[in-house]
Amino acid sequence: MKVRTRFAPSPTGFMHIGNLRTALYAFLFAKSNGGDFILRIEDTDREREVEGAVDLIYRTLETAGFTIDESPLLGGDYGPYIQSHRKSIYKEYAEKLVELGGAYYCFCDKERLESLTDENGNRKYDKHCLSLSKEEVAEKLKQGIPYVIRQNIPLSGMTEYEDLVFGKIQIDCADLEDNILLKSDGLPTYNFANVVDDHLMKISHVIRGTEYLSSTPKYNLIYDSFGWERPQYMHLTPIMKDAQRKLSKRYGDANFEDFISKGYLPEAIINYIALLGWSPKSNTEKMTMQELIDTFSVDGLSKSGSIFDEEKMKWLNSQYVKELSPEKFLELATPWFEKSVIKGKYDYAKFARLIQSRIDILAEIPEKVAFIEDFKAYDLALYEHKKLKIDSATALNSINLALNSLKDFDDFSNDALFAYLAEKAEQNGIKKGQLFWCIRVGVSGYAVTPGGATELMELLGKESTLARLQFSKELLEKSL
Repeated sequence: MKVRTRFAPSPTGFMHIGNLRTALYAFLFAKSNGGDFILRIEDTDREREVEGAVDLIYRTLETAGFTIDESPLLGGDYGPYIQSHRKSIYKEYAEKLVELGGAYYCFCDKERLESLTDENGNRKYDKHCLSLSKEEVAEKLKQGIPYVIRQNIPLSGMTEYEDLVFGKIQIDCADLEDNILLKSDGLPTYNFANVVDDHLMKISHVIRGTEYLSSTPKYNLIYDSFGWERPQYMHLTPIMKDAQRKLSKRYGDANFEDFISKGYLPEAIINYIALLGWSPKSNTEKMTMQELIDTFSVDGLSKSGSIFDEEKMKWLNSQYVKELSPEKFLELATPWFEKSVIKGKYDYAKFARLIQSRIDILAEIPEKVAFIEDFKAYDLALYEHKKLKIDSATALNSINLALNSLKDFDDFSNDALFAYLAEKAEQNGIKKGQLFWCIRVGVSGYAVTPGGATELMELLGKESTLARLQFSKELLEKSL
C-alpha cells in the first residue's frame, strides 16, 4: 500500500506551532516513505471559522517549505478536499451506516437531552432512539421532525488497536458514548467526517495529537461497521509551555506567523519544531528539510511532551542566519533596515556585513544599528572594565590618543584603522584592548555594539568619528 498522510486543519485562526508540527511529521513520514501528503480543510464547525484562515493555512505551509500533492487548490483524484463541499457524501454514508447497524436516527429534543445530566453535570446519551422501529423512524422522517444520526457503540466489550508510538491501546466500550455523527443541519461531526474522508482518500497513516488516543476506538468501530480496513495510527505528544501547561492556541501561544514577523527564518522554525518530540539517531540539531525527510523515523518519536524553548530556537535561528550568503542576508535584512534609523541614509550592505554574524533574529537589526544616529550623553560607567583595568582616567587617555592620532589619518577602512591604532597603542604604552574598548564606547555610547571599534569607525567615517571622540573627551573631562 502506498503511504498517504494528510493534514486536516480547521480554519479557525492562526497556525499554532503544535498544528504545524503535526503537519510536519505527516509530511516527513510520507516523503521519507515515497508517499503523498494531502491537505484537507475541515470546515464543518462553521461558528468558529475565521475569515482568511484558509488562505493563512496555504500561506503557512508554502512559507514553511511543504510540498503538497493534493489539496483544494491543486485538486486530485479524491476531492473535494473541503469538508463543506462533501455534505452529500457524509449523508450517504451516514444513512448506509444506519442500515448496517453501526448508527441510528435520534429525534430527541434539547429538553430531553438536558434531562440526562447527572448530579455531577455529566451527560451521556441513553440510546433511547435506538429502540425505535423502522416504521417509527420512517414516520418521523416523513413528518420532518429534526434528527441527528448517532453512532451505535456496543454496551460492553473491549476495543483495541495498535498505535505506532504508544503500542496497544485498549478501551472499554462502556466508557464510550453514542456520539453524533451527522448533525441536524446535515453536516458531519469530526467523529464521522474524519473516518469517511480518510477512507475515501485512501489515507494509510493517521497522524494527530494524543488527545485522540482514547477516541480513536470509536472511529475504528465505524471502520469495522463498514468493513473498511483501518489506517495505521501515530499519536503525537503535546508541545508544552512549561512542565505543567500545554502550548495553547486559545491563549495565543506560539503562532508561526508571529515568529516570522519577529525575524525568525522559516527553515529554522521548522528545524526546531521537528525536534520537539522527535530525536534523530545522529543527534544532529541543524538539518535542512531534505535532511529531515531522509532521517525521519517513527522510532525516534517521544512518548512524553516537549517543552517549547524559544531561546533554543533563537540560537538555532542564529546558525541559519550566519550561513546565509551575504546577498541573501542583505535581501532579508533590508526590510528591517527600512524600519531603523539608517533608512535611506547609509549603505545597507556595509551594515549587513557588520551585523550578520552578530544577530540571532532579524528583528534585532533596528536596535543593533541604532548607535549610528542615537548618540548623546551616556553613562561614563560604560568605560569601566575590571579585566582590562579601565577607569575614567584610562579612558580619557585612550580617547586623547585616538583623537591626536586620527586627525592626520585618512584611510578609514577597518583593516587600515586597526593596524594603525594598534601600532599607536604599542608606541604609547597603552594596551591594545584598552584602546579599542574606549574607542568603541567613545564613538557609539554603547558597551555592546554590532562590531568592533574600527568597524564602527569605518561606518561613521572620519568626520563623524572625530566629532564623537571629541564629544566623549569633553564628557570625560567634566567627570574628572
